[in-house]
Amino acid sequence: MFKNRSLLKLLLVVAALSAVSMACLSSFQVTPQPTEVVSASESVQVPVTSTSYTSVDLVAQEDALVGLYERVSPGVVTVLTFYDDLHTSVAQGTGSGFVWDDQGHIVTNYHVVDGATQIQVAFTSGIKVRGELVGTDTDSDLAVIKVDLPAEDLTPLSVGDSDTLRVGQSVVAIGNPFGLTGTMTTGIVSSIGRTLDSLNLSSTGQAFAAGDIIQTDAAINPGNSGGPLLNLAGEVVGVNRAISTYNTNQDSEPVNSGVGFAISINIIKRVVPSLITDGSYAYPYLGISSWPDIPLSEAERIGLDKTIGALITSVVAGGPAGEAGLQADDVILSVDGNDVLNFSDMLSYLFNYTSPGDTVDLEVFRSGEILNFQMTLGARPVSTGE
Repeated sequence: MFKNRSLLKLLLVVAALSAVSMACLSSFQVTPQPTEVVSASESVQVPVTSTSYTSVDLVAQEDALVGLYERVSPGVVTVLTFYDDLHTSVAQGTGSGFVWDDQGHIVTNYHVVDGATQIQVAFTSGIKVRGELVGTDTDSDLAVIKVDLPAEDLTPLSVGDSDTLRVGQSVVAIGNPFGLTGTMTTGIVSSIGRTLDSLNLSSTGQAFAAGDIIQTDAAINPGNSGGPLLNLAGEVVGVNRAISTYNTNQDSEPVNSGVGFAISINIIKRVVPSLITDGSYAYPYLGISSWPDIPLSEAERIGLDKTIGALITSVVAGGPAGEAGLQADDVILSVDGNDVLNFSDMLSYLFNYTSPGDTVDLEVFRSGEILNFQMTLGARPVSTGE
């Protein structure tokens, strides 16, 4: 009889523990406290467990995104381009852009307006006007359009500081993918300081590098080009430029694969004022070619202990680097006291903090020695496209 009562108590304990386990499985991020194990012959006391919950205030997050969209979307525009065919205008493409100031300047990508003979700009308010192209930059793929509208019809967007961006930070893209006006997507900063091929070609036909590029997994698709990448404060931190993908839709257009790229806002803050006043912008120029990252085999060949720095593969005769005394197989280790991790890292510094005519101090590894050079930066040549 005592054995039966003990067995009954054991079954009750098992049932109670099973119920607790099922409750844990059905809860959100539950951390149960351990339950004391007792023998079947002892009196059973099931301890009261305290449970800690970690929850995200999804409603507050949702409200923040809704509020951001409502504040920012009036400043995001659709850019429509056309080209002349005999006596008629033919639609060329659709892109995105955003209002820069209350003077009617619109920022977009160069490739959105390239080749267009007519530009139209459409606002979420329903206003649609013609735009005039006032400046272009093939290095960073930027363009500025001017529209004639009163200040009350314009919503300039606030700009942030891309130097404060960190990998993992949340970002928002707003634009017109596939012509779907006012589309908002979210993601994170996947990486910073990337490089892409620019649309500016050297005399040998090789593309110059565009620097200080932000990588993001926020969905970017055809039509998003030129639209803003924003932080959660609603500040523009980049201009969406390109995606890397092997996927296409039924019209053979590339579609997002989670790897998108945006021009950093700190580059844009340097370039756009010059595009407005002068129609162009001059980038600093070294006159070198370099490995993106130093291969281990190359480091071993030149006797470099660590694969850190910008390894020069060739020097343009008569260019700034050549005039300063740099040569192939030199490794630039620092610029103005700032360590250089790789070529992209060096380019980000030069584009953000130097201009043509500036003199920079270089620390260089050559044949097992550390040498110091001073170099006066030139202006990067701009291809005519002819």
